Amino acid sequence: MGVKLHLIHVICLIFVIPAATEGSMLMSRTSLKAMQTVFYRPEHVHQASMAAITESLPTPLSALKALQEHNLATPVLIEITHNLHAKRAHLRAGQEFSGTDGARKLLNDMIYESMKKYDAEIAKCTEYYGEQCAAMEACRGQISASNYIAANSRSLVLDAQGTINQCEQDIPTKKLQLKQHLLKCKHELGSMRARLQIVQGDIKVLSAILKMTDCDKKLVQMDKLSLLHCQDPCTQKSFVTFKEDSLKQQVSQLQSSVSHDLMKDSFKDLFEGIRSLETDILHVDMQNTTKFNNPPAPKTQVPGPPCNDPSGGAPTAANKRAAKCTISKSPQCYKLQERFLLIQSGVKDERDNLLEEIASMEKSCEDTKGTIETQVQNDQNNLGESQTKLGVATTKEANAGEEARQTAKEQEQLNGDLMKQMKTCSGNYVNFETELCALKKIRGEVHKMSKSAKAASFQDCVVSKWDPEECTKRCNGGQQKLTRNVMTHPNGGAKCLPLAALKKCNLQPCPTDCRLETWSGWSKCSAECGGGVRQRLREVKRAMKFGGKPCGQTSETIACNNQACEKDCELYPWTRWSSCSKDCDGGTQKRQKLVRHAPKGAGKCADKWSMKRLQYKKCNMHGCSVASSQKALQCTKKLDIVFLLDGSGSLGQKGWNAEIKAAQTFVDAFDGTGAKANMAVVLYSGPRTWGGVYKCFGRNRRKVDMEKTCKIQTVTHFTSDMKKVKGLITGLSWPKGSTLTSLALLRAASELSLGRRDAKSVVVVITDGRPLSYRATYYASRYVRKQARLVWVPVTRYAPLRKIKQWATRRWQENVVRVKSFKDLEKPDLVTHIVANICPKNSPKMTFKRR
Repeated sequence: MGVKLHLIHVICLIFVIPAATEGSMLMSRTSLKAMQTVFYRPEHVHQASMAAITESLPTPLSALKALQEHNLATPVLIEITHNLHAKRAHLRAGQEFSGTDGARKLLNDMIYESMKKYDAEIAKCTEYYGEQCAAMEACRGQISASNYIAANSRSLVLDAQGTINQCEQDIPTKKLQLKQHLLKCKHELGSMRARLQIVQGDIKVLSAILKMTDCDKKLVQMDKLSLLHCQDPCTQKSFVTFKEDSLKQQVSQLQSSVSHDLMKDSFKDLFEGIRSLETDILHVDMQNTTKFNNPPAPKTQVPGPPCNDPSGGAPTAANKRAAKCTISKSPQCYKLQERFLLIQSGVKDERDNLLEEIASMEKSCEDTKGTIETQVQNDQNNLGESQTKLGVATTKEANAGEEARQTAKEQEQLNGDLMKQMKTCSGNYVNFETELCALKKIRGEVHKMSKSAKAASFQDCVVSKWDPEECTKRCNGGQQKLTRNVMTHPNGGAKCLPLAALKKCNLQPCPTDCRLETWSGWSKCSAECGGGVRQRLREVKRAMKFGGKPCGQTSETIACNNQACEKDCELYPWTRWSSCSKDCDGGTQKRQKLVRHAPKGAGKCADKWSMKRLQYKKCNMHGCSVASSQKALQCTKKLDIVFLLDGSGSLGQKGWNAEIKAAQTFVDAFDGTGAKANMAVVLYSGPRTWGGVYKCFGRNRRKVDMEKTCKIQTVTHFTSDMKKVKGLITGLSWPKGSTLTSLALLRAASELSLGRRDAKSVVVVITDGRPLSYRATYYASRYVRKQARLVWVPVTRYAPLRKIKQWATRRWQENVVRVKSFKDLEKPDLVTHIVANICPKNSPKMTFKRR
């Protein structure tokens, strides 16, 4: 009869036989695996089971008794059984049993009805079994998904907790760092502003002094301006003061150490060179006077009022301080004015440096403050976000755990219902099998009692197994049409069961693919150097269930800050030695090391001017050979030269004459056969008084005549006519002013814009002393060095050689030609040294070694 009939026979084997121990064992099993084993017994086991059932029912009365035990016996069946028992006794006596055909027909109908009900019971139980299994599978999938979401939420919780812990450590640390930074900035800025206030006060004092000593206004009698060079017996420090009370009072108001140092340095040369200065003054006075041998008659002064000493004869503080003072006669007015201008300019440089330092410090402090505040704010934002994420993740984890627990409880209930229903189905199977086996036994006995020809044999209808068609759905429950064929038609037996049926199919849940949220932002690096990690996570929006597409990665980790915390830079090998920088007069060759890998973290790297990366060696140490017809070395290279001549009053007439002679020799070096140089000449000096200097440097927008007021004169623009240049230099007059070197350098820079593109640019500066402003000269030099080579010729020991080395183009050894005296300035060797520096035949080139 097909698979279901085979299953019926198997169940009969298991549940009907009272003496069979296997039946009682399987009755107690409640697992799905046991039920599956029951529903899928092989054919040979089914045949053996049917044989055992038949042997267990030897008589119709035992079959009826089995039916009565399961409440399956009907009155008609009882009557047939009793009649069958009574008739058997008559048959022994030789009488024929009548009515067997009717009884057999009745039994066939009863067997058909029992088989039909049993077939329906199997369909109902198996359908319930499939539905319950699908529901339990859905619970299992939901539990697995909830566990996955809970695990993902746990990783989010741990990540949020880690971020919170890090932020809770970083925020107080950075706030303390910010507080310390603000205190440090406040202290340093306060100290700098206090210094600035003192310096600004000194500038006001010096402005008053300059007004008092203005040579044109003569507010103080110059013959009373005797200088005192004193030494404090207590501190052993020397200082300069004046005998004139009003000027002395003003000088005593100077407070900054810069003003005191500048006072001492500016007037120091007046004491060291006092004899030569007095000689110069006497010499100038004697040029227009006649010497007489009769001195004037002595004149007796009237003594002042006696006994007016406030100290009562005791030594005063002034006596003590002046005990070791050296007196000097009054200097020339313009020399004195020039010294005070230099002092004020130095103090103003200090003020400007302080202002720049204060601005730089304020910007640095503000930048650092902003950086730390931004870091604190970012950490606070991260803290808030992480706390929110922690709450959400914790809630999600708890919800997922609770859902898993509830689903597990539901699954347990479903399993209990399934086991209960399977037990009921098993009982029903026993009843139906008992009924079928008993009816067949009784029908067999009836058949044996029949002696008619037609009743010689009978055949029940046999149907094939169900042939299922395709299910209407792949999952979530569809319908499936079942059909089966008649294998053997009935012949005196039970008729055929229905050949078509509908069945639920594919009750399992549909696969659910995993769905993830977008990636969160990358976390902070776990280490600032030495190798750390950054992590980002993404939340599981929907977990994979029922064989769906699994989730991808929910966390990613990348390395960060792999640089060593402290690694020095790595350098390339030394380059080859360059060609010599000079053809004669002692040049240099250089080699250097370039940076292959920059330093990491707090690693160190030598400066590009350090001896570790830049080395020089001497070359061409022989003297330059000068033709007998020439005074100095000749240059035929294509150069654009701007020549700056110092016209300050500190030169003196001898210095001015020596400078003009040196300039003429310098011009001759670029004149002659094959000469390609162009030259421009600037004569620079400056106003002799404070009022004029203020016009040139003051913070005003008035138009200033640079030549007349500031004494910055362009003698000639670029020209190749060296005879013309030499004639113009010869005709120059000495300005005798101050030294506005910065303005002269800026004038040279503007002149360079008129030069040739294919010519190398050189600026040569002659100076005998310090410029009016060190600061302005420094910035002007940096500006010029971007456009040309800057060469300095400092004359005498009063020239600020240390500063000039910083202003000259590197390497200063070949761009600073020091001259000890004005007498040496006149020698042609000086020009040869300059020309040898700026006019080599071949420019030095660097080449790299092949590896």
